[in-house]
Amino acid sequence: MVTETTKGKYNVIGTRPIRHDGYDKVTGRAIYGADVKLPGLLQGAVLRSPHAHARIKSIDTSAAKAMAGVHAVITHADFPAAEAKLVDLGEGAVNFHYASNNVMAAEKVLYKGHPVAAVAAVDKNTALEAAAAIKVEYEVLTPVTRVLDAMKPGAPIVLEDLEGQDLGEKIVGPTNQANHFRHEFGDVDKGFAEADVIVEHDFDTAMVHQGYIEPHNATATWDEEGRITVWTSTQGAFAARRQVAGILRTSDSNVKVIPLEIGGGFGGKIPTYLEPLAAILSRETGRPVKLLMERSSVFEASGPTPGSWMNVKVGVKKDGTITAATADLRFDAGAYPGSPVGAAAMCVFSAYDIPNTRIDGYDIVVNKPKTAAYRAPGATHAAFAMESVVDEICEKIGMDPLEFRIKNGAKEGTRRADGPIHPRIGAIETHQAAMASDHWQSKLEKNGPDGKLRGRGVATGYWFNIGLKSAVTISVNEDGTVALTEGSTDIGGSRASIAMQAAEVLGIPVESVRPHVADTESIGYTDVTGGSRTTYATGYAAHDAAQDVVSQLRERAAKLWDVDPEEIEFANGSYQSKSDPELRLTHKELASRLGSTGGPVVGSASVDPEGAGGAYSTQIADVEIDPETGKTDVIRFTIVQDVGTAIHPSYVEGQMQGAVAQGIGWALNEEYFFNDDGAMVNSSFLDYRMPTSLDLPEIETIIVEVPNPGHPFGVRGVGEVPIVPPVATIANAIHDALGIRLRETPMNPGRIRAALDEKG
Repeated sequence: MVTETTKGKYNVIGTRPIRHDGYDKVTGRAIYGADVKLPGLLQGAVLRSPHAHARIKSIDTSAAKAMAGVHAVITHADFPAAEAKLVDLGEGAVNFHYASNNVMAAEKVLYKGHPVAAVAAVDKNTALEAAAAIKVEYEVLTPVTRVLDAMKPGAPIVLEDLEGQDLGEKIVGPTNQANHFRHEFGDVDKGFAEADVIVEHDFDTAMVHQGYIEPHNATATWDEEGRITVWTSTQGAFAARRQVAGILRTSDSNVKVIPLEIGGGFGGKIPTYLEPLAAILSRETGRPVKLLMERSSVFEASGPTPGSWMNVKVGVKKDGTITAATADLRFDAGAYPGSPVGAAAMCVFSAYDIPNTRIDGYDIVVNKPKTAAYRAPGATHAAFAMESVVDEICEKIGMDPLEFRIKNGAKEGTRRADGPIHPRIGAIETHQAAMASDHWQSKLEKNGPDGKLRGRGVATGYWFNIGLKSAVTISVNEDGTVALTEGSTDIGGSRASIAMQAAEVLGIPVESVRPHVADTESIGYTDVTGGSRTTYATGYAAHDAAQDVVSQLRERAAKLWDVDPEEIEFANGSYQSKSDPELRLTHKELASRLGSTGGPVVGSASVDPEGAGGAYSTQIADVEIDPETGKTDVIRFTIVQDVGTAIHPSYVEGQMQGAVAQGIGWALNEEYFFNDDGAMVNSSFLDYRMPTSLDLPEIETIIVEVPNPGHPFGVRGVGEVPIVPPVATIANAIHDALGIRLRETPMNPGRIRAALDEKG
């Protein structure tokens, strides 16, 4: 279901064309990282630590180097000393010293799967055999994997050189606390004193993985001039270039990254893991080297989303007005600083208008793989805590949960708890659409067949979205088609959504736009595909580049007719003289005359827009639970989301449904399960329980369009916010079914049975 705000307003936007790369994807012509073949290509393998925390006493590579077919063996000794310098990557930042140590362990290994050596050989089997022949002597240390344990006095120290911060002050002595920050607004003590009802609870969430199907990969050459070329599946070619250059201590201009098709990422393919290894192996061998990551290593050694411990406290008056709220958010960053706790703090209260707030955020290192982004990083955790508390408040004061959210909902002019003032947003509209939905209006039979119990839950979520830098060029062909070159890797259909915005400006069918994702030497700097920025920011660049083309074509028409360019007006793909309506040419007709009017027309634009509008999603779930086994089935799910303007409604719906599917897995089954030695023991798709089609209902979508004033077509990012509310939505539905509240994820059958037994 789509609201009608854009109907009839645009010719291309709001339609559902076939995606430009669709045929390549379904026929197998699309080139992914594993498909790269180069003359003289060597295959690589990585030796990884079996321990979660250990000091490396020695590495003996002699047996591996002596094996037939082995061309190189490297350790961290082959890396240059990277700077302890924090560099912004657009979405997130990287400390090159820590990034280098994450790519290849130096003095210590900090999680099971941490690389300690790498091999290049004539084939993969030889490389694997050589890696297995490397002898590493470890001094095994006690690991710490839980955030609260890592904060206790006397806890094992993960990073001896970590300089921790606490409210802006340097922590004296060893610590696992990378940072503690605070956002305060109003007077929380006064606000709680005014409250009639106060609800406060603690929440725990397990570490989970993004679950992309394609493993990490990299192929690299290091040539005689010291130039590095990398072929990889990445969410940001320029971010990958920056990381490779920083880790290898060379300039960005010495690194060329060629982005390939990407088989899923969700934020997990922004960091680099194999690219620097492949480059150094190529330097040592003088030949191209390819590395592919095994599935177990994807789980154990790439970037999942963090585990967390949270406390949320909310006070309300009897009429449902929120008076105050506090949040204590403690996120594990993995082995190196940089959890998404800052984003969690930005989102935790941002669906509401709350006059008095305090938010404390802690970034804590533990013996787990360094965390990475996962769709709205940190916001799902925060919403689980906040929306569970809100649901309990509504129960205590006897208020409809959607009426409560409408009464307290954020709107234009509301101050976000961390400072910014909301521009035009659609929080209230999503609540209203959810309340009017068939799902919310329908009856739910609480006692199902075979003794199963049913419940309905609702929750809402917020993501701030980002803009950042993008570049686009558009060249006009003489047959009227245009070639669009962009720097944003396409994960969810952005080729189409960007091409559609260019086509809308040019007044031509989207099929006449041929989009192409370029390497780092063929387009201007473009930030990562992430943060729900691509259709917004790269689409903005496409809009401006198309406007540049229109301006140049107006000049060509003026030259043809010997009039001033100001005399030429453009509308619906046609150029016409204001003074002589007989002088009229379509885009295609004018393009055919480029050769006689001055040659090629190339439009370009680079943008760094600051008007990314925040996004809201309200979701409704019905669950059915077998009280004997604790098994939970989601039997109906509706997602309502403000998308600003739906450029391609089918892809918008796909983003919404895909995120909900991931959120259902996060809520009910998915977790990193660690043993007492700190090792993940479920590092396969067989044991890491992601939902399949058999675990999911038909996910109903309701698209709300509250156009974003910060974009020429009203675009808001859509890929992040739909994963924010599902965990809380399902938790609230479980409570409605069973009368128990679960405050730890995953809410699997074991936890449900234990809670039922405790309830008696």
